[in-house]
Amino acid sequence: MSKRRPPHRIRTQLRRALVPAAAVGVMLFFGAYAVLGSNGILALGDYKRQIAARNKQLATLSHRRETLKNRVALLDPRHANPDMVDELVRKELNVAHPDEVIVPLK
Repeated sequence: MSKRRPPHRIRTQLRRALVPAAAVGVMLFFGAYAVLGSNGILALGDYKRQIAARNKQLATLSHRRETLKNRVALLDPRHANPDMVDELVRKELNVAHPDEVIVPLK
């Protein structure tokens, strides 16, 4: 005949196994979050795509900024570029000299 363990020994062994089982569960949770979470390994590809898109946007904005910076430098009140001033005045006031030919772009 097989020996049967008393119920209190089974409960004691379950209690002893509870702490290591909980620790393994916590480690599994954090391991799964490190792989599948919003900042996990699988999200790395998405971050790389976002960085590439932002770098492209940054290059475009940097080029636009340099263009505007150049135009501002040409309009400096101490030594304004006459061609730039003439262009802006004509554009804002919608005027032309009598001997000029205007070619509409539309």
